[in-house]
Amino acid sequence: MTLTLAVDTTAPFGSIALADEDGLREEVLLHAPEGFSQILFSAIDALLTRQRVCLPEIQLFAGASGPGSFTGVRVGLAAIKGLAEVCGKRVIAVSNLEALAEFGSSNARVTVIDARRGEVYGAVYDSARHPIVPETVLPFPKFLTLLPERGLEWISQDFALFLPSLAATRFGGYPVIHAPRALAGAIANLAIRRAAEGLAQDPSAIEANYVRRSDAELLYTVD
Repeated sequence: MTLTLAVDTTAPFGSIALADEDGLREEVLLHAPEGFSQILFSAIDALLTRQRVCLPEIQLFAGASGPGSFTGVRVGLAAIKGLAEVCGKRVIAVSNLEALAEFGSSNARVTVIDARRGEVYGAVYDSARHPIVPETVLPFPKFLTLLPERGLEWISQDFALFLPSLAATRFGGYPVIHAPRALAGAIANLAIRRAAEGLAQDPSAIEANYVRRSDAELLYTVD
């Protein structure tokens, strides 16, 4: 069994989960509007204690790589990289947009996350989670121009923000899947499948998936 610990700290509501090939053992929704750095490890310790699992028994570590809060992404990835390094285990980083696609059923799953500033993080995946439209960040109306001319479904944790922009478009009649706030279980499932394909990595090899550059990068100029 590939006992897997997954962590998502990319938004104010995050989650942790423990899973293996037989399915999800436990998933915990976390709320940390002030940041996860002070609560994450205690939450992990409590989860492992309830499940009577010792940290060295974890065979795979998985983390949400973004997009999302830049600080949140770093906190979660740093945590799983550190734990994996200590345990001598492998790591898999999973995009939040791809994790959302786990909750769909169509062969064209449009996943969207509010990127603020009038933009959306978005992508389209087929049923095997292969990208039809690669991950991008764009104003929502511009993102619509990238969508395929076929039946699709929307998947989001909060789709209400986007509904007004769909009313007068051909996309307004497609089904909307409301994904849960907790994504760690979906991340663990994806990671287990990827590990079976030999895609687990050394902790030092995984990177954040910000999609959009940070404010520091956007504002930095060289005189």
